[in-house]
Amino acid sequence: MDQVTQVSQPPRPRTKLSALHVVHEPPPRDLVAAERAAADLLRALGLRLDTENLRDTPRRMAQSYAELLTPRAFEVTTFPNDEGYDELVVVRDIPITSVCEHHLLPFVGVAHVGYLPGERIVGLSKLARVVELFAHGPQVQERLTKQIADWLDAQLRPRGVGVVLEAEHMCMTLRGVRATGSRTLTSSLLGTLREDQRSRAEFLDLAFDRPR
Repeated sequence: MDQVTQVSQPPRPRTKLSALHVVHEPPPRDLVAAERAAADLLRALGLRLDTENLRDTPRRMAQSYAELLTPRAFEVTTFPNDEGYDELVVVRDIPITSVCEHHLLPFVGVAHVGYLPGERIVGLSKLARVVELFAHGPQVQERLTKQIADWLDAQLRPRGVGVVLEAEHMCMTLRGVRATGSRTLTSSLLGTLREDQRSRAEFLDLAFDRPR
């Protein structure tokens, strides 16, 4: 009878996680004072607040702006890149809602975020949370784009980072020039995605879904 030799497999090493708790402490908020100020502003602009439709508008205004200006805390969990994955990771069309710091009118659009992993990778949903973290608050699109890229570069230490933002600004479409439908594009490329032309082109092709 043939003997079968059993070869024991070494136990698979447990994946070590690394969590970074991101806490953005909002400045002290006084929603009661904000509601009074909103009511004063609306009255100064000639609106009557004693109607059923507008009576509660100052409270809703105060709460809406508080929500737009306050990001949520979250944890960024990173994982060791055990398989040595060395190709681009790109998440497209992450929704953006922010507020122009010049007029306090919203700008909305999408972010395309990618990175070339180094020793660690990150949960994909956390890329969207990083976008949200910096989008909440008075912003300009150029700064927002760079903040996202710089933060990912500092926390992940990847070989490259790419961020492209496309947004429509209400301060352009609802007032002033009233350029309805116009969109502003900004980008920030770091590391290999900035220095290597082929890597840069690959990221932009993936971000904009262009055929290669």
